[in-house]
Amino acid sequence: MAIVVRIDVELAKRKMSVGEFAELVGLTPANVAVLKNGRAKAVRFSTLEAMCRALGCQPGDLLEWVEDE
Repeated sequence: MAIVVRIDVELAKRKMSVGEFAELVGLTPANVAVLKNGRAKAVRFSTLEAMCRALGCQPGDLLEWVEDE
C-alpha cells in the first residue's frame, strides 16, 4: 500500500510557489519538500487542514492511495 502526495499537482493548478504555500500553511519550504516527495511518515490533521485551506481543496485532492503492484 502506498499513499501518493499530490501537493505538486495542486500547486501547479494554482500557479503557487512552494515558498508561498509554505508561508500560508505555516511550514518551512524544506518540510513542504518532504511532503511533496513522499518522504513524510505522518501528517497532522491540523497541517492537512491548513493545506486544504491554503489551496481551497479537499484532503482527497492532496492524498491518493495506490495499491502496491
